[in-house]
Amino acid sequence: MAFARLSALLVLALGAVQINAAITKRVTCASGHVTANAACCVPALFPVVDKLQSDLFDGAECGEEAHSALRISFHDAIGFSIHGGKGGGADGSILAFNSTELQFHANGGIDDIVAGQFPVFKEIGFLTAGDFLHLAAAVGTANCPGAPRLEFKFGRPPPKAAAPDLTVPEPTDTVTAILERFADAGFAPEEAIALLSSHTIAAADVVDVTIPGTPFDSTAGTFDTQVFLEVLLKGTAFPGNGSQAGEVLSPLAGEMRLQSDFRLSQDPRTACFWQAMVNDQERMMSQFKAAMAKLQVLGQDTRKLIDCSDVRNAEPVNTKHRGPRSKQACAGIDVPYLKDPSRQKGVVE
Repeated sequence: MAFARLSALLVLALGAVQINAAITKRVTCASGHVTANAACCVPALFPVVDKLQSDLFDGAECGEEAHSALRISFHDAIGFSIHGGKGGGADGSILAFNSTELQFHANGGIDDIVAGQFPVFKEIGFLTAGDFLHLAAAVGTANCPGAPRLEFKFGRPPPKAAAPDLTVPEPTDTVTAILERFADAGFAPEEAIALLSSHTIAAADVVDVTIPGTPFDSTAGTFDTQVFLEVLLKGTAFPGNGSQAGEVLSPLAGEMRLQSDFRLSQDPRTACFWQAMVNDQERMMSQFKAAMAKLQVLGQDTRKLIDCSDVRNAEPVNTKHRGPRSKQACAGIDVPYLKDPSRQKGVVE
């Protein structure tokens, strides 16, 4: 009896393995690319990725266009509320209704991104604005060393209307206002900090218009944890034309520290989440990837979306950077030292 029962269990287990193998069987598209889902072949997404790399990202570089693609995806998706009454979330409305949304103060500098993306979007033709915009974000981010590979779900419907104003947090906002806006979109404080990992490859264009493109950390071409460290350091100077609304003293020459980032790094509601990211690449990558997976389907019926995440590049290589010991608002977290002693001067609190 026991042997018969064991045999039955083995049959069931082998059947499950065979079914799982069938589900995960790789498919070769007509373009020659391989995917886990044949449905991702039909809309010719792989050639689109190749076009994005050549026409938007200068041949797969982690440059300004890649940084911008990630930024606009956030500005698009965050225009949403779990309580209703705001925009359609990750629907591409900021691209489709750009004449409206580019007028919003929080979207300053987005016009350059739209100017680069919109002609490519129109030329491709068959993608909705939401699919185009969030595919571009996944592809561009994957070009950056150290970045996690973001998910891409295909099948968003066209946006119905522009998102309303005042849905994108700004550098001048209080921590309370920022956290309330994120909560309204469905994000906890820890997820909000995870999303700010994007600042590791970001730059400011309009906080100080005399120095557009000023990065937020010293390794803007690498998706690493430096921004979480450098925001904690003692400020010494402003990088451009004196103090501007939305910035505080920067610790290192050539970079800008946002007022909102600094406040979040010190506020008791978020300080431990911020400081836990320092020199923990795996934590930053996993939490950012999870938060972005949530962000990029806000307002969408995920049951109708197809997972085509494997159309973007291969998995990343881990990176680690170290920095000077910094001021801390969260006890019990060790913050590392810089390897380069020449950068110690003037930055230690």
